[in-house]
Formats: sequence, structure tokens, C-alpha cells
Amino acid sequence: MGDTEKKSIMRCLGEFTGYIAKGLRTKVDQPSTEEVSRTVEEKHEDGVTLRRTVIEEIEYRDPEAKPGKDQTSCS
Repeated sequence: MGDTEKKSIMRCLGEFTGYIAKGLRTKVDQPSTEEVSRTVEEKHEDGVTLRRTVIEEIEYRDPEAKPGKDQTSCS
């Protein structure tokens, strides 16, 4: 669709229904991230604790999601 064309109300309703259906089909118990490593450093000085935690994760993205997909609004 061109930049100047607005989506019809039926198109917007169809997209909305598609988003709802996709949410229903998506498995909730499947984690989208996996922790690879965790590093904790602590310093104790004058009754104060400085704690630095570094967590490295792998994020799994939806293979169907395409960058640059048409994101125009229905307004």
C-alpha cells in the first residue's frame, strides 16, 4: 500500500483478528530466551555492599516476523 492510502475498516478488522489468532496459537510454555551465563561480583566496604550482576542471554525471535513489514496504522 502506498503512503497516502488508508487501510479500510475491513482490512483493519482482518489484521486485528489475525493478531488475536496468532496470540492464541503461540505456545506460552516455550521460553523465548535462554540464559547462557551469569557473573556476580560483590564488594563489601564500610557496611555497604556493591553487587554487579551480568546476565548473558540468547533471545529467540519469531522466524515469521520480518523486519520492515508494513506497520501503517488503521487510523
